[in-house]
Amino acid sequence: MNKKDLVNKVAADLNITKKDAGLAVTATINSIAAGIAEDKKVTLVGFGTFSLAARAARTARNPQNGDPVEVPAKTVPKFKPSKILKEAVVDIDLG
Repeated sequence: MNKKDLVNKVAADLNITKKDAGLAVTATINSIAAGIAEDKKVTLVGFGTFSLAARAARTARNPQNGDPVEVPAKTVPKFKPSKILKEAVVDIDLG
C-alpha cells in the first residue's frame, strides 16, 4: 500500500472526499515527523511508537573492492510496532 492507496482507503472508510482524506493523511505524517524531529516519542496506541535512535560511527566495507569506509554517527527514525499490531499480522502468509 502506498500513500495514494492509503488516501483512497481513508476516503472510502470515512465517506469523505479524496482531497480531504489526502489532507488528513499528509497532516498525520507531518505531525509524526515533527514530533520525532523534536526528539519526542510519538505513540499511537494499538499501532506503535515512532522515535529517534542514535547510530554510532563504524567502519564498513566497500562491496566493490573491499576497501574500508568510515560511516559517520547519525540519528535515524525508528518504529516499534505495538503488541496488537504484531498479533494482527503474525499469521499473514507473504509467500
